[in-house]
Amino acid sequence: MSALPRNVPSSNELHGVRWLRSSYSTGANNCVETARPAMGPFAGLLAVRDSKDPAGPALLFSPGSWAEFTAAVSRF
Repeated sequence: MSALPRNVPSSNELHGVRWLRSSYSTGANNCVETARPAMGPFAGLLAVRDSKDPAGPALLFSPGSWAEFTAAVSRF
């Protein structure tokens, strides 16, 4: 079994995804965006990118890892 990819060098590699921002984000464009690729080699993972660099890299998380991260952040 191969390890999950951890990132993609360019968000443009994630074809057909819809990037979403939190409703808590301001118009200052200083937030992250998330997407869930439905097809291809990244299907089932959660992609996260910097809204200021939409063609830049994206980090990839398994659903379980993302849930653990958001739960930990919400405790602060």
